[in-house]
Amino acid sequence: MSEAFVRVALDHPLPTLFDYRCVEPAPVPGTLVAVPFGKRSVVGLVAEVSAHSDVPTQRLRNVESICTGCAPLSSEWLALAAFAADYYQRSLGEVALPALPQALRDPARWPRLFAAAPRFRLTGAGRAALPDALPARAGALRRLAQALADAPSLDGSDARALHAKANATLADWQARGWVEIDANVDGEPGGAFGGDAGGAAQKPRDSARAPVTRPVLTAEQSQAVDEIAASQGFAPFLLHGVTGSGKTEVYLRALERLFEAAPQAQALVLVPEINLTPQFEAAFRARFAMLTGHDSIVTLHSAMADGERARSWLAAHTGRARIVLGTRLAVLASLPSLALIVVDEEHEPAYKQQEGLRYSARDLAVWRAKQRGIAVVLGSATPSLESWWHAEQGRYRRLALSRRAVADAALPAVRLIDLEEERRRGRGSVDGISGPLAAALKARLERGEQSLVFLNRRGYAPVLACDACGWLAGCPRCSAYVVLHKSEHALRCHHCGWEARVPRACPECGNVDIAPLGRGTQRVEETLAALVPGARVLRIDADSTRRKGSAQTLFSNVHAGEVDILVGTQMIAKGHDFQRVSLVGVLNADAALFSHDFRAGERLFAQLMQVSGRAGRAGLPGEVLVQTRYPRHALYHALGRHDYVGFANATLAERREARLPPFVYQALLRAEGRTLDAALTFLADAGAALAGIPGSERVTLYDAVPMTIVKVANVHRAQLLLESASRAALLATLRAWQPVLRSLKGVLRWSVEVDPLDI
Repeated sequence: MSEAFVRVALDHPLPTLFDYRCVEPAPVPGTLVAVPFGKRSVVGLVAEVSAHSDVPTQRLRNVESICTGCAPLSSEWLALAAFAADYYQRSLGEVALPALPQALRDPARWPRLFAAAPRFRLTGAGRAALPDALPARAGALRRLAQALADAPSLDGSDARALHAKANATLADWQARGWVEIDANVDGEPGGAFGGDAGGAAQKPRDSARAPVTRPVLTAEQSQAVDEIAASQGFAPFLLHGVTGSGKTEVYLRALERLFEAAPQAQALVLVPEINLTPQFEAAFRARFAMLTGHDSIVTLHSAMADGERARSWLAAHTGRARIVLGTRLAVLASLPSLALIVVDEEHEPAYKQQEGLRYSARDLAVWRAKQRGIAVVLGSATPSLESWWHAEQGRYRRLALSRRAVADAALPAVRLIDLEEERRRGRGSVDGISGPLAAALKARLERGEQSLVFLNRRGYAPVLACDACGWLAGCPRCSAYVVLHKSEHALRCHHCGWEARVPRACPECGNVDIAPLGRGTQRVEETLAALVPGARVLRIDADSTRRKGSAQTLFSNVHAGEVDILVGTQMIAKGHDFQRVSLVGVLNADAALFSHDFRAGERLFAQLMQVSGRAGRAGLPGEVLVQTRYPRHALYHALGRHDYVGFANATLAERREARLPPFVYQALLRAEGRTLDAALTFLADAGAALAGIPGSERVTLYDAVPMTIVKVANVHRAQLLLESASRAALLATLRAWQPVLRSLKGVLRWSVEVDPLDI
């Protein structure tokens, strides 16, 4: 057989494709292949195929295997990956391969992944025995038995969608003679992961299903849906709706109209955090119950098990998944029939990846919509200033939802508690909780209403200190203090993960009277339990939701009315529709007012607007109490008026005057070394080399400086900032700079980030 030659993208920082030889028929571009790389076998993506090779054939190694179970990725998807690689200054493989589920990146798992999944059917004995042999309260088992009774056969994927332990249950029933493999029906690919890799036909809609009760749209909601549905070609919308204005209902109606016009279309819905996916998934499944099949609506996020994520990805790739709901990684999913993109809470920094490929999922969503010629809806009560500026310039079409969707639900009243005034009048706080806030919490408890206390700092206290000598508990591996976690009697570094037991005495002077300084959510939870007797206090933060599914359980407790006071970080600040919350208390907001980060004010305002919006959503009068030492600050005055427009326009004016984004474009070169001098020397050499690059005169280069947390896990970090009024000039300079950077030595790692959020 004749030979063919392929150029393969690998997950490797070298900006090149790797040449291999294969026996025809050659794979087409977009095909996954297993190839030798060094002493390992790795998965790569075929980017080019040729009958000839520029590399001497004796130097080429052979492709080991071709993934025939997964249809090749489309040329459109390859163009998306190529754009992201070029824009974010990475190799094609560093974009394409991490975008795939782990199960597809392991050639040893391909046979099992794409093996034909068996179909099961009830035997005569099973029909006689089930469901009478099952416990009365075994709801999942009974649903599985009923599904087997209602259909000629049932595949393993549908079985697992009905019952999490379906594999073990079916094996048990098979041993009892109640279930058998249906030998007359060919199994679908999907094997142990339960996904169909071969593009099975979409199951028909169940037209007899009872209609879903839908809320009546407001005039503004109706207009927004009409404009989205009537759009032709690329249409970027900024859906600016106050908290509680019904943005989710607009998304749902827009998707309804989409599927009415194009029954086989696909939609991508992005949310900023994993803990928001369960409530969105529930809403979409309830509204789109007519989309039958276990994988017509799927989720994609990093907390999913490998098999579960592979199943969802394959459902999207083959077109079976009609709605893909996910966090930022879902923006790179393969969606051959994509017809609408929604980005909820588009302002959230969580859409920017902070490690590896430092991409913005929001920005890629807009580019992907433009590439495909479809609508993209960016929704937020507090849009990012970049998106707001695009709308001001007419690049985005603004859709306004200025009132809450529930007729008698008004925006909450915002009141500032002046901590300095409280102190002067001798009305000090109790461990950070002021008298007015404590009284308001007690009043809500007496009325049977819920309260929310927001503090964006987890742990018990941010630092442990000794009053005698001034010792502060610091991390031995980082230039940061360690956080006290009292319930675990531990000190923990939130940067590198280092842990230690709380010392019995000061390690410097032996003083036993060491005490926590400041407060985190754990300490506030403890204080509130004592300050508001009888209140059921619940804390939700990264520490209390470590176990899979724990966040969903805790939020369910809140919605069920089993909580009187909810304490939490930004996890509780957005997206959640708490029907009984009438009071929001905000602690320690002042910390961000005078930050060195020019985006700190924007983030604080968005955070406070979002958390304020949790109050008074279902008709109860809502109130927000913000404890502050700076009640006259302009940010708090804008918050009190719920005046995002005024805040955004004033901040944009400041940004324009100071020549900051969105009026300039930025990139950041970071270096990590064994010493700070090594990192700074590398950056200085890189900066000096920039002068020799044609066109670099259009780029402003700032001095290399240590990062705020200069040492993390014994690695020293520094950064170099570049700016330009021209995005094209900045990107061209960065492309030409890359070979120079790769030639420099002396550091452990370096990386270039385009459009950095944290400087």
